[in-house]
Amino acid sequence: MRSLLCAAGAAGILWSAAVVPAAAAEPDGFTIGDPRITESSGLAASRAHPGIYWTHNDSDDGPYVYAVDGASGRTVARITLRGIGTPRDVEAISIGPDGDIYVGDIGDNLGGSWNHVWIYRFPEPKKLRDATVTATQFDVKYADGPRDAEALMVHPKTGRVYIASKKQDGGGALYEGPQRLTTSGTNVFRKVAPIDLWVTDGAFSPDGTRLVMRSYFGARIYRWQDGRPKDLGSVGVPVQQQGESVTFTPDGRTLMYGSEGSESDVKPVGLSDNQLPDAAKNDPANGDDANSQGGKGSSGTDLDPSFIKGAMVFAVATALVVGLRRLLRRR
Repeated sequence: MRSLLCAAGAAGILWSAAVVPAAAAEPDGFTIGDPRITESSGLAASRAHPGIYWTHNDSDDGPYVYAVDGASGRTVARITLRGIGTPRDVEAISIGPDGDIYVGDIGDNLGGSWNHVWIYRFPEPKKLRDATVTATQFDVKYADGPRDAEALMVHPKTGRVYIASKKQDGGGALYEGPQRLTTSGTNVFRKVAPIDLWVTDGAFSPDGTRLVMRSYFGARIYRWQDGRPKDLGSVGVPVQQQGESVTFTPDGRTLMYGSEGSESDVKPVGLSDNQLPDAAKNDPANGDDANSQGGKGSSGTDLDPSFIKGAMVFAVATALVVGLRRLLRRR
């Protein structure tokens, strides 16, 4: 009996060793069920409320922003903005390091004919419930003339605001705003890099090391280096009715893609290799750090967790068989 108990104890130890830290599970997608949201055009993962995504309609809706629960697709709050003019063509939403939500009234379906556009900013609510909040309005112009744009991104470390224009007059481009937005005058955005994509939305990773830009049917991801994007190539995009929005999940490991239309779907696409933000790649809790348990062996070859677990299970079975044989021999 003692041999059997020893074997069982050894089995328990081996089974514990077989449990290898796994990467964080990819979140599920969801369907926006609110009948008021028919033209979801921007998407931003909440910093203050895990599992919540902020969105808004495109045009002809009013000064409203919606908080949607990513587990159920149910709207848990509608925020009404006051202190601003009448929104014209709201296209994008982003959250800055100050905890404020930035809304980009930057679309121009007339092909870039408006001489200025607007950005609205308000603090992310601490409690999720319908409310009216006072927002700050910023006037925006482009140094090289009017643009049609649908992507606004706030860098999560510097707080600087960027806008990506759609392709026109030779191609799209990324525009950089002033170091700090001001209400005392016009904020001039200047071109800093070409973007060869019909951009419908964009987002920075939570650590600020990656920038993703999506179009109706494709997307590209960039390394953010010295305040400029370095192209890392294309990234997967789900099939959607009209691809409009994108955001990173709070851990930076997954992109959530949104679409326009009634009961539109928000779908996840996981990232890997150099697409992953630096913080996600170096997080031992996600099993990606080279020095973490279950990571790379001394030869530098990745060890498959399923292979490790299979080997451990085999060792457990062997220990049990040996212990049982010894017990039977003694009888």
